[in-house]
Amino acid sequence: MAELDERLAPPAAGAAGSPGAGVTPGPAGVAGPPPIERTDMDHTDMDRAGEAAEDRSLLEDLEALYRDGRTYVAAELGYQKTRASFAADRMKSVAIFGGAGAVLALLAGIGLTVGLILSLSTLIGPLLATIVVVAVLLLIAFLCVRKAAGKARELSRAFSSGGENRA
Repeated sequence: MAELDERLAPPAAGAAGSPGAGVTPGPAGVAGPPPIERTDMDHTDMDRAGEAAEDRSLLEDLEALYRDGRTYVAAELGYQKTRASFAADRMKSVAIFGGAGAVLALLAGIGLTVGLILSLSTLIGPLLATIVVVAVLLLIAFLCVRKAAGKARELSRAFSSGGENRA
């Protein structure tokens, strides 16, 4: 882990290749801009740079373009594979923790139902308490199913009519 941290850390100021390399201290110890190196490039150097481009053929340029394209595609495929692997890992975690949460919520609902029946049984008797609690839960379930069916019909109409809402 320490190796990874060292590789990710920026180089020390003044180290070769670091942003602070070659920076001259300004007034009051504040780093100023790096010194400007002047090189006199005569026309023969510029002519040689132009000749290098002229010496290449169209075929060589196309081959270089093809190699660059293959490199780009390989890099993009690698990136997308890594991205898909990351998404799959996260989805697995979502499924595990979501499933565990749903099971625990179901157990809590069962505990609440049993508690309601036991509490009401002291007031109205065990059989009547069971009937009342089950009836209330079935009424809530019926209302939820009706609401879900209405939303499903809205969705079906939206897709069958090309997105127009015929309400």
